[in-house]
Amino acid sequence: MQGAGPYRDGMTAEAFPWTPVDPLGGVFGDLRMRGTFYGRTEVSAPWGVEMPALDGCMSFHVVTEGSCMLEVDGEVHELRAGDLALVPHGRGHLLRSGPGAPILGRADLLPQEYLGEHYSVLRIDGGGAESRLLCGILEPERPGAAHLLDLLPPVLLVEGDDAARGGWLSVLLGMITDEVRRDRPGAEAVVTRLADVVVIQAIRGWLETGGTGPGWLRALQDPQVGRAVTLVHQDPGAPWTLDRLARETRMSRSAFAARFTELAGEPALRYVTRWRMHVATVALARGARVGELARTLGYESEAAFSRAYKRVTGVPPGTVRGRPDVPAGPTSL
Repeated sequence: MQGAGPYRDGMTAEAFPWTPVDPLGGVFGDLRMRGTFYGRTEVSAPWGVEMPALDGCMSFHVVTEGSCMLEVDGEVHELRAGDLALVPHGRGHLLRSGPGAPILGRADLLPQEYLGEHYSVLRIDGGGAESRLLCGILEPERPGAAHLLDLLPPVLLVEGDDAARGGWLSVLLGMITDEVRRDRPGAEAVVTRLADVVVIQAIRGWLETGGTGPGWLRALQDPQVGRAVTLVHQDPGAPWTLDRLARETRMSRSAFAARFTELAGEPALRYVTRWRMHVATVALARGARVGELARTLGYESEAAFSRAYKRVTGVPPGTVRGRPDVPAGPTSL
């Protein structure tokens, strides 16, 4: 295939961090977290706290003892000891001991013991059954990770029994708890890397359930459509057309178009454009030049690329260049 190599026109792997072997692994490689805050919650029923909405962040809660209820967008989830709940879209949510338990206020505004700049212990004594939680607020470090995070459900649950079989959750959380409690040199870097693994493991567990719904993650699991997605990930700047993608998968044009849309939830060429903008967002945040990106991603001119980028993300490419802290806007066309 002409132009099959993913690094063309002198661009480097650092500018384009996709992988030609494992596209999902490449996206996981973009999933780096910045730890905003961690805390232990030591409570006895009845109790309830509000977790505020935090745009661009995700929260996780692990019940280490007892139980609680998590409410997100009107949906209620019961968490037992050993369960992990990931709230990936920055939504505000409630934690409480049981149905009807009073909400005592926003968690960040309640009196608590601060053991460091990024770590506290929140204690609420209601006199009843005791529970213990480890909670964290994380912020994706790279804007390209949004392509993966946007596909996650409002709440991602990992039951303690499932995690125990793999043995990973208790080990990771024990290490996180130890680091934040002892506050040793380099603790924040260690904790954020461990949090990366917690999030990735939770997402991997969700994928293994097969309940991903429409989206490119689901499409990757189909032998034919998955090949097309992989090829686009390998070389997003190739002159992809519906006919060419269909030939690569040994399907008719109409059958391929219908199956891709069914699995991915959008037409193939729209996906190609969105993936190009995902790659561009990561590269721009690392300082890539707009003109170089335009050529590498298959656009005839810088102006054409800039129009496409703004149409997909909602912002001009220049506003993202060299600024990994500025996420791209909406990813729908």
